[in-house]
Amino acid sequence: MSKPRFYVTTAIAYPNGRPHMGHAYEAIATDVIARFKRLDGHDVRFLTGTDEHGLKIDQAARAAGMNPQAYVDQMVAPFRALDEQLGISFDRFIRTTDADHKALVQALWQRMAANGDLYLGRYEGWYSVRDEAYYDEAELVEAQDAAGATIKLSPQGTPVEWTVEESWFFKLSAYQERLLTLYDSNPAFIQPQSRFNEMRAFVAGGLSDLSVSRTSFSWGIPVPGDERHVMYVWLDALANYLTGAGGLDGEWWPADLHIVGKDVVRFHTVYWPAFLMSAGIALPKTVFGHGFLLNRGEKMSKTLGNVVDPADMATRFGVDRLRWYLCREVPFGEDGSYSDEAIVERTNADLANGIGNLAQRSLSMVAKNLGGLMPVRGQPGDSELRLKEAFHAGTEAYFAAMNALALHKALDAIMGMVTAANGYFAENAPWALAKTDTVRMAEVLAATLDATRRIVLLAQPFMPASTAALLDQLGVATDARDFSGFNTPVEAGTQLPAPAGVFPRVTLDG
Repeated sequence: MSKPRFYVTTAIAYPNGRPHMGHAYEAIATDVIARFKRLDGHDVRFLTGTDEHGLKIDQAARAAGMNPQAYVDQMVAPFRALDEQLGISFDRFIRTTDADHKALVQALWQRMAANGDLYLGRYEGWYSVRDEAYYDEAELVEAQDAAGATIKLSPQGTPVEWTVEESWFFKLSAYQERLLTLYDSNPAFIQPQSRFNEMRAFVAGGLSDLSVSRTSFSWGIPVPGDERHVMYVWLDALANYLTGAGGLDGEWWPADLHIVGKDVVRFHTVYWPAFLMSAGIALPKTVFGHGFLLNRGEKMSKTLGNVVDPADMATRFGVDRLRWYLCREVPFGEDGSYSDEAIVERTNADLANGIGNLAQRSLSMVAKNLGGLMPVRGQPGDSELRLKEAFHAGTEAYFAAMNALALHKALDAIMGMVTAANGYFAENAPWALAKTDTVRMAEVLAATLDATRRIVLLAQPFMPASTAALLDQLGVATDARDFSGFNTPVEAGTQLPAPAGVFPRVTLDG
């Protein structure tokens, strides 16, 4: 029987600077979802990568005295290196400069043109180079520059400039009613609810046709049949999901889930479905817009001097500690905050004192008292039945949370099971039983180790390296680590390796 398929993507990063914590957070969260789906029996395709065309790249390359291709080749390397450092299990790292992507975008354009949705005109309006986005006058906000003069900014707070040039336009206005019908018939298309409400209101307020080409620079994919124009960077970028699926009619399309930042939800839930409707291509099933990651409650910016290198954070605290913290502390879909102190406090409490302490105490007793052999389980008594009930409820809560993309609630469920298992261990005091009833001691250790095994199996998507080390110590075979083996304990008599701590306590001093 073939496995059900699951195609998940991040937004692709714009490599005009170094990767920041927001890039790391999105990659980690999406990786957790991909790993969960694999463990839960799905055939998964996971796409991430970089968006390499557009005016910002063109300007940055000129400033660096480089041609744009050489510039992006240099700038992309740290993004891929960060993904690899963080254990991101992508199946393809796509670049919009890849040859197959260029061919696909031009074919997509031709399908949209064949549907009569593209026409040549003249664009006059406000454009943000930083956002690579067009804005209506009504969307702009006024602010004061350093000299006290009034200036206009985009809704994201980025500078805008008045732009006049010939452009190809996409008939976005013709898709207003179809988009509203999509939202109303399938409210799960945009998640969480706050993003759905925002996007529906935006579309209901009226849509203007969209400029989808530029002539003022040449770093982009040429418009088929009119190479004076290069395509609007977002048309180019969004099509990467089709390239990653295998083409316009690729075997992996439609995507099950796009994970994107809340600042690009409009592009993914208004422009993207309209482009696909025009081309006669199925729509993705869900777009989830996560929140911003704040440094001590403040948005990261070079001006504030609080931009943090995620590679450095992962090196200082450990990859799995960083992954755990970001998914545990930040309600997925909302803004969240982090600090060095908070990472140390949370991971010491959950990992060193919680999961690590549970595993180390029970494994050490097995090594000391039972020659490192997995003990025999006994007939369950009242305390075992209470533990079983707690784990049944916790496991149900975990799977419900993961399937609802509530990653933080899944970790709440895991920690509830950790508390129950540690409580069981303390209540039954196997260290005392070692002196009075070694058979009962073995039964308590067997129950504790199986509870630990279940906890660690569920924690795998969040901490792949650490959980692999713990499952080795618990005697779990490498082919018994997906969720199909969740209810199959390690066989009694299995020789366990010597225990070693996986989650030592950390301090701010390292």
